[in-house]
Amino acid sequence: MMSLRLGAAGAALTLAALTGASAAHADAPKTAPGVAAAVAPPVFSDGHGLTVLPGATEVHSPTDFTLTVTTKQLSGQHKIRVLLPAGYDAAPERRWPVTYFLHGGGGTVDDVAAAPALHSDSMITVVPDGGLKGWYADWLMQNTAEGAANWETFHLTQVVPFIDANLRTRADRDHRAVVGLSMGGYGSLHYAEARPDLFGHVAALSGGIDFGMAQVRAAVLATELNLTGAWCAVSSSSSTSGSGKCTGYGPYVDSDAIFGSPYPVFNADRVWKAVDPAAPANLAKLSRTGITLYTGNNDIIDVHTEAASKTVKARLDQLGIPSRLVNYGNGASLAPSCNGGHNYGCWAPAFADYVPRLEAAFAAAG
Repeated sequence: MMSLRLGAAGAALTLAALTGASAAHADAPKTAPGVAAAVAPPVFSDGHGLTVLPGATEVHSPTDFTLTVTTKQLSGQHKIRVLLPAGYDAAPERRWPVTYFLHGGGGTVDDVAAAPALHSDSMITVVPDGGLKGWYADWLMQNTAEGAANWETFHLTQVVPFIDANLRTRADRDHRAVVGLSMGGYGSLHYAEARPDLFGHVAALSGGIDFGMAQVRAAVLATELNLTGAWCAVSSSSSTSGSGKCTGYGPYVDSDAIFGSPYPVFNADRVWKAVDPAAPANLAKLSRTGITLYTGNNDIIDVHTEAASKTVKARLDQLGIPSRLVNYGNGASLAPSCNGGHNYGCWAPAFADYVPRLEAAFAAAG
């Protein structure tokens, strides 16, 4: 039986666990410092279970804005940050591919500012709130301090069609990608497996993508118990891009709240096994998906993401499914900013490597 020891040591090993419609939404949006008040994003209409809060849109630049929405699937208000290509307004007949970026544990939608490559002039990038410890899952327990927590339903059945309804997207799998890091690396691979009809491309960076590993399960438990560790200081850009600040994972919840019991006794961990991205049965669903994995191995977190990524790569090879694994080790082969650890110093250049390849794949799809 595997051992899941929590506390400071367990946390240190965590992976990254990681009312109206159109008229009301035309209210003047909030603008970031230095942004002209006349700049306005496209008008979004409510739909697919989402209500956009009027007057709450934050405009960071003419092609970068954040909506605030509510949904019955989640308690409270939640943000969706949207990055448009520079030519979006100038080409009103053109439709664009879409990439969904899933942030890591303890992170927010603003973490995307730490990865500039994701603001591409060849695609739309959407960054939905994933919660401090949402784990891109519909939680087993809906009566915790977090309240309603159906993150997977929110993202896959609400956000995706909401974006397609409000923006000029190429709404097919060949022109839609899901990418993420750390906790979001789990989310991206899991979502690609759960909905291969939606996503034709997936990338997981330093992801907790093997639920067969005790260290990954411990990472999830640490977030449930709000046990922040050293990783948290470097895996989130927080409210200031790249600041490295982290406020933790929110309120304490039961250690079985998300996926149930993590212990492999009498099949108590059946949910963990069912959603395990590394399970061959789940990997087999990616037979028509472009798959890329990135990891370093030079700190106490990425040594585990390396092991998880190698396992996933080996199993994909056994299944005959093409994939690309970039193991940049201590970071020297990737970029001067990368030390091989669990941080945006590595993830930003990893995205700089990945995005042009993704853009080419979108273009090749026609």
